[in-house]
Amino acid sequence: MAERIKLIADSGSTKTDWGLLGTGTSPIFRTQGVSPYFQSAEQIKAILVEELLPQLPADISVEAVYFYGTGLAQQKNTELVTAAIKNVWPAAEIEVQHDLMGAARALCGRQEGIASILGTGSNSCYYDGTNIIKNNPGLGYVLGDEGSGAYLGKKVLQYYLYNTFDDDLRSRFEYKYPTNKDEILENVYRKPLANRYLAGFATFLSENRQHFLIENILEDGLNDFFFSHIYKYRESWTTALHFTGGIAWHFQDILKELCELYELPMGKVLRTPMDGLLEYHR
Repeated sequence: MAERIKLIADSGSTKTDWGLLGTGTSPIFRTQGVSPYFQSAEQIKAILVEELLPQLPADISVEAVYFYGTGLAQQKNTELVTAAIKNVWPAAEIEVQHDLMGAARALCGRQEGIASILGTGSNSCYYDGTNIIKNNPGLGYVLGDEGSGAYLGKKVLQYYLYNTFDDDLRSRFEYKYPTNKDEILENVYRKPLANRYLAGFATFLSENRQHFLIENILEDGLNDFFFSHIYKYRESWTTALHFTGGIAWHFQDILKELCELYELPMGKVLRTPMDGLLEYHR
């Protein structure tokens, strides 16, 4: 007899993780990313049919699809993704939400809290256990994204190009990244996906912890996130602060130190929202 299941998606523009509920286990599948800014409903449907369906067990019937992704704060984008999913599973219950709601549900469940994303970009909100009540506006990697991979990577490049690194760090940087000023500026100002390019330099920080200049970059960059975002929610002093994303995961010790410094209640840290989303929809 075919099992009826729930399918949960945590999607970015690069990749989508799909979690399966209702089969006894909770396997995770992966496809390319879904971005309604760059893909049509037909192209998104093709990803589901060609990449996801072959990975799923053949004897299941999808009862519900919960999709959390980038670019879904706009109604037209939500409708486009919903239509694509409906074409593949016409009888399923479908809910399409933006990634910040996914982070809030994954981190807070059905309790109130401050949910923050610290990945390639950054975002945050106050969530009351059901809805996102407050969201400090994200300004993207040029004007904002404080504390993100792109923001921290930009600091690494500034330290390198301004000759702020000492000889040891400079030689480590040049060994890891055989590049030069012209190539860096070309990638930042002329080529697409500059935010991902910048975020690629954040790994230099995790590989060189304990050097005082590296710790300065991390502490200043994450403190900028607290000052520009966390401080804007008066609820930050009375409810737990939760974080998800690669930057949050790798540098959670600094997040904890900042919470202790400012006497803010530290909550949980998840590398990705998927485990929390599976628990939320279980």
